[in-house]
Amino acid sequence: MSSEPTSRQQVSSVAGGTQEPEPLVAADPGLHDRAYLVLLLVVALLGIPLSLAAFGFLVAVHELEHVVWESLPSALGYDELPSWWAILTIATAGLLVGLAVKYLPGHGGHVPVAGFGGEPATPSMLPGVVLAAAASLVGGAVIGPEAPLIAIGGGLALVAVRRTRMGEDAGTGTIVAAAGAAAAMSAIFGNPLVAVVIFLEILGLGRRRTMLVVLPCLVSSAVGALLFTGMGRWTGLEIGELSIPDLAPVRLSVAEVAWAPLLAAAVACLTWSVFFVGGWVARVAASRPMSTTVAAGLVAGGAACAYAWATGHSPAEVALSGQALLPVLATDPAAWSSGGLVALVAFKSVAYGVSLGAFRGGPVFPAVLLGAACGVLASSLTPGIELLPGLAIGMAAGAATTGLPVTSVALVVLLLGDAAASQMPVVILAVVTAMVVHERLSSWVLPPGDAQPDG
Repeated sequence: MSSEPTSRQQVSSVAGGTQEPEPLVAADPGLHDRAYLVLLLVVALLGIPLSLAAFGFLVAVHELEHVVWESLPSALGYDELPSWWAILTIATAGLLVGLAVKYLPGHGGHVPVAGFGGEPATPSMLPGVVLAAAASLVGGAVIGPEAPLIAIGGGLALVAVRRTRMGEDAGTGTIVAAAGAAAAMSAIFGNPLVAVVIFLEILGLGRRRTMLVVLPCLVSSAVGALLFTGMGRWTGLEIGELSIPDLAPVRLSVAEVAWAPLLAAAVACLTWSVFFVGGWVARVAASRPMSTTVAAGLVAGGAACAYAWATGHSPAEVALSGQALLPVLATDPAAWSSGGLVALVAFKSVAYGVSLGAFRGGPVFPAVLLGAACGVLASSLTPGIELLPGLAIGMAAGAATTGLPVTSVALVVLLLGDAAASQMPVVILAVVTAMVVHERLSSWVLPPGDAQPDG
């Protein structure tokens, strides 16, 4: 891993008995401080190429997914995606990820079961991060793109300033890396504010330091959002945002508020068990990366194949992150029977668990999809829960696997759109309940040091 200092590390003021140079940006500057204003200008300008790089990565992944999961099977003469297709693609992705982990600097980047955080990617690590993430996403591993975007944005930002005074100053470099990562992430969640909130919770800084970091993140993410929106309209290319079409507001009932903590607790138990499996797979993969990633690909592909065989649905519903499936599930839940939803939750949980520990990507998208599926299932089986509240409770509890409560609430609120205001009480209740259940289960079962998402 990189030896770059992170936001959680204290940078020593003395090295080898010699006092370090004075920081470029003071530890507690005023917002009018000249060096700090220069920093804001630099991250705003950096947001342009970093957003373009992130846009290019996401477009390439989206187009390759289309080739692998639609064009290629059609070219081979299949009218529908064969149920065994996911076994081939995810196992191949496992081989590529295993090669990146074993032979490339940085071991392919961040392991998704560990949640967010981690050290910025150095220049030598970026090829391995891009290869491992692209292979995982395109091949159909059940992970999201958010963690690779953090690594790519932060790493490229450090590359851009490494020969300047900003690159030599550890504290300023941390801010630049965070701003670069925020610029790269600003569109994948559908709103730049989510990217900023994520970094606020990841960094865990004091109030004053938080303000000094959040302003560069706001600037760079705003620039990134503008470029993402503009590039999408000008080029016609898609990146696959996490979004749901317009949902009509629904008034909450007393029964739905009463059911919220129970449903959230059930989703939390499910996602905790998935992360438990992911942690076990990650420990095995640490010593045997090649065989473990291929085996994980076979297991995840086998789960997708079994789902397709049992339900008649596409294996892609279990494979891939669930980003494209979420709006379909939210707006057309009748496409699944109750048994089909149970199968989706069960088989995607298996594929998600092994993918978390072996592949490279982020943990959020599949967790939100699993929570949404549980919420839709609860609305069809439980008296007193309508579709929208069930969806809101499930997504909130699934998002809470990030270990970032404010991020989870903000993400679900943005997904719900105009319907969010009516669902805020159960969204907050679900996030709090899910995080408490996760923490309690971890304290009962896991020995100290085991990987769980902690932001």
